[in-house]
Amino acid sequence: MAGGRRTYRTRAIVLDRTKLGETDLILTLLAADGRQLRAVAKGARKPGGRLAARVELFSETDFLLAKGRSLDVVSEASLVEPHARLRGDFERVAAASAVAEVARLTCFEDAPDGYLAPICSRALGACEEATGRAHLDLVAAAFAWKVLAHGGWRPELEACCACGDADVTFFSPLAGGMLCESCAHEVAGAERVSASGLSWLRALLALTFDELLAAPVDAETAVWLLGRAHTWAATHLDARLRAMEFYLGAL
Repeated sequence: MAGGRRTYRTRAIVLDRTKLGETDLILTLLAADGRQLRAVAKGARKPGGRLAARVELFSETDFLLAKGRSLDVVSEASLVEPHARLRGDFERVAAASAVAEVARLTCFEDAPDGYLAPICSRALGACEEATGRAHLDLVAAAFAWKVLAHGGWRPELEACCACGDADVTFFSPLAGGMLCESCAHEVAGAERVSASGLSWLRALLALTFDELLAAPVDAETAVWLLGRAHTWAATHLDARLRAMEFYLGAL
């Protein structure tokens, strides 16, 4: 329509919500094509408002967005996948928040990437399906490892980052992955890793979420893997991951 704002449709995952004024929200969205979008949902905080249930955190929604000067505006929203089993469960919400945080930090405006939305959607679904805290930890850790590896921050887990020796026993985010014992002495903060721990690090990259959910894992190992995922992501994204920190602390 002449003089009207241009509109477009997209399916997107709600990654973050920020209060605006009395009843509005600013949404951070992961679009189906992998771009990050930010849009105002007017009246979304109003009790009984038509948008309230359609823009919940983690929801996958079909949006009609109107182009704005700085932020787009939600004109219509139709809920597709609410990920309802996350609601009301503290540990599931915390794990899903860690997933959404990493997704938000690894998607960008005007940078389409068809890998990001499907894997984020699957990770949120896996948070619903996980049978306990240990498998929630695996899901959150695996998502961080997989997405960062896809983005170019893939850890070297097969040989020493410094000399290429296959006998690796230490891990360092700063060095870029595994180190042999000799080279590890030159890297501050390098952490000794058992053979089992190294196998699990490799599994987080290699296995699907379905396979990880079916894999037997003890709580101590799962927390250790989540901690390594956190340090890897925080180091290479150069950001503080508050949601993952909170999740790690909620033990």
